[in-house]
Amino acid sequence: MARLTAKDIRKLTSTERQKKLDELYNEMSRIRIESATGGGTENPYKIRSVKRAIARILTIQHQEELGVSE
Repeated sequence: MARLTAKDIRKLTSTERQKKLDELYNEMSRIRIESATGGGTENPYKIRSVKRAIARILTIQHQEELGVSE
């Protein structure tokens, strides 16, 4: 997964953004299941990057709801 920047996220439509958010939530649950079963992840930094991507998308969605532009 390539790193999502705020600029890239803002270019997406709201449906594309929601689809990407769903993909990230699925990936996060897959990573959590792997680590809970003792498998661990191939890249520990991936957990952090997925969490940050989810936070970026949610932040931009909230800003658009409030009408805040940057």
